[in-house]
Amino acid sequence: MEMREKIAKAQRVVVKIGSALLTNDGQGLDVESIAKWVEQIARLRESGKEVVLVSSGSIAAGMTRLGFSSRPKQVNELQAAAALGQMKLIGLYESYFVNHGLYTAQILLTNDDLSNRRRYLNARSTLRTLLSFGVVPIVNENDTVVTDEIRFGDNDTLGALVANLVEADVLIILTDQLGLYDKNPRNHDDAQLIPRAFASDDRLEAMASGGAGALGSGGMLTKIRAARLAARSGADTVIVSGRENEVISRVVAGEAMGTWLQPEHGRLAARKQWLAGHLKSRGSLVLDDGAVKALRSGGKSLLPVGVLDAEGAFSRGDMVRCTDERGLLVARGLVNYGVAEALKLMGHASSEIGSILGYEGEPELIHCDDLVIV
Repeated sequence: MEMREKIAKAQRVVVKIGSALLTNDGQGLDVESIAKWVEQIARLRESGKEVVLVSSGSIAAGMTRLGFSSRPKQVNELQAAAALGQMKLIGLYESYFVNHGLYTAQILLTNDDLSNRRRYLNARSTLRTLLSFGVVPIVNENDTVVTDEIRFGDNDTLGALVANLVEADVLIILTDQLGLYDKNPRNHDDAQLIPRAFASDDRLEAMASGGAGALGSGGMLTKIRAARLAARSGADTVIVSGRENEVISRVVAGEAMGTWLQPEHGRLAARKQWLAGHLKSRGSLVLDDGAVKALRSGGKSLLPVGVLDAEGAFSRGDMVRCTDERGLLVARGLVNYGVAEALKLMGHASSEIGSILGYEGEPELIHCDDLVIV
């Protein structure tokens, strides 16, 4: 399938914009470009597409306000710049999106938030709910409190993880280069743009050009690695210059520009492969014959009414085994409730969850998107 056909079908898009673009290479926030990107995203929303914006720029914007000419090295100075700059950045986005009749929501994350399964599911639920309300979530790393031990390292990685989180169809990484070249274009006049490749191609890292700029914390290598992360949930990645006219609109329309890095598997297959191969089981659910039959028929979620027993020490978001009454493995999946809650809910209809637990949670013990049939 060609780029035009596949990308044009995307319904959920993550757009990542880097610091160098947002701050016009350190000259303060580039309000003119920000207004243009916002306008393009607004048009995507009008066409029915869902968009999450991953925006760098808080530290760079704060640096400008504090009078720094180069990126500080002290953690406290970086965090102070982030706190100051984030106010300016999110206020600017809010004002521009409101002009198009759209509301925005600020989401600040750390790596710890997405490595903890409970917080991962909470973040996913929040982002999906915001998208369902027509809100444009604006995501950034929580630089004000993050430490080296729990930071993403760069917003390319954050963009990819957000694409995994919301199961996006495409991740668009706006950068100050036209795309990925076979060698560093700054040093080689004969460097050739790579229009298309599989994200998993081992040759890409050797081709990655240069390091991070003075303002950013990533380079082309981080973008390749981000594309591989995004491919884990089946998302395509387009690395393209943010300075191209109408770049977001043109990419989503399927125009062949920048570098298109494809996943080797479709979204559902890639996600299921990750679920099946990368997480250890923390417990098990015993299913009645009706539930086993429903799951094996395909496309069904596991409801509490079909569960006979729960074993182990699992919490919300953990991987659990699903077995039949004879102990034979039927499926694996990410559970929406801990073992104590599962024991209370088993055998009951989803409509009873609120009265049993005292709050309204998800109607499924395991959603079909988080379930792998074996």
